[in-house]
Amino acid sequence: MPDVLDATPYDALLLLSFGGPEGPDDVVPFLENVTRGRGIPKERLKEVGQHYFLFGGVSPINDQNRALLDALRADFAEHGLELPVYWGNRNWAPYLTDTLREMVRDGRRRVLVLATSAYASYSGCRQYRENLADALATLEREGLEPPKIDKLRHYFNHPGFIEPMVDGLVRSIEDLPEEVRDGAHIAFTTHSIPTSAADTSGPVEDQGDGGAYVRQHLDVAGVIAGAVRERTGVDRPWQLVYQSRSGAPHIPWLEPDICDHLEERHAAGVPAVVMAPIGFVSDHMEVLYDLDTEATAKAAELGLPVRRSATVGADPRFAAAVRDLILERAAAESGRSVAPCALGALGPSHNVCPVGCCPARTPRPAAAGADSPYA
Repeated sequence: MPDVLDATPYDALLLLSFGGPEGPDDVVPFLENVTRGRGIPKERLKEVGQHYFLFGGVSPINDQNRALLDALRADFAEHGLELPVYWGNRNWAPYLTDTLREMVRDGRRRVLVLATSAYASYSGCRQYRENLADALATLEREGLEPPKIDKLRHYFNHPGFIEPMVDGLVRSIEDLPEEVRDGAHIAFTTHSIPTSAADTSGPVEDQGDGGAYVRQHLDVAGVIAGAVRERTGVDRPWQLVYQSRSGAPHIPWLEPDICDHLEERHAAGVPAVVMAPIGFVSDHMEVLYDLDTEATAKAAELGLPVRRSATVGADPRFAAAVRDLILERAAAESGRSVAPCALGALGPSHNVCPVGCCPARTPRPAAAGADSPYA
């Protein structure tokens, strides 16, 4: 991290997230936002929303983001980084466009964006950039001058993201019954996406056969597994598996699914499994339902002991990592030398998404990249 906590040329940080309902009446309107343009009937959305209704119609993601905002502001204040932090969502209040409008009226002209998605993919990166472009276009139509937007690089392999997951995994292993602890396998989980989207994820040179999306997850899983081996003295088998598939059955998505994996591990005689959701920043609905509810029920049906390790959430080390990434990018933009921090074999990700990175099926303008109309 640079010695001087100078975020110049940036004058604000925007936490950009997915959003989620905060009550039963919010569920269907929220899902309408998520699926806009797909022609999905309201009755079908009510069926999909049952996952939310099981939890009172409340997704934990907004409260998770509020906790992260508090952690970021506390870290910045403690270390003398004078950078205001705003929050906007893609699909629920506070909406991205409203937040950017507020930032412009507050005089913010150069904004860094932290997306709550650590890896490269269309849905995890470019779609956020498309939403930024849409919001900036709206501000222009309203006669407001849009700020210049840059996005922080992918942070999947930053120590401040990885180290809390190592601690969480060790705690979950230690929580297993002693007689199955050493024989436990690790299932590193992330969101399944269409194989076509995986294959085209990342810069063009990283695409093909899972692309950057799979490659980055495998690298992080290997780093975490190695750290857990050093901490516990046991070399546990591990595999990258997937969850939360939502696409049409005839379209290939990344596999194996976590529930299928639990069945296979049980049939192979594995005594226990620890599920480690490395693909998610916080314990939002897909973690609470797909792992804590559905996968845990499958394990109980099989008689297979399972634990689920914690996501990073608002861990102070993650807040410190965000501060590090801000100062790293500010130094690079100001022409100062900087040594980006990254674990694993892949090294630090690019600062600016290149042309052809994580392309959409239907091309749309995207901000904060080499092809941005808002350079």
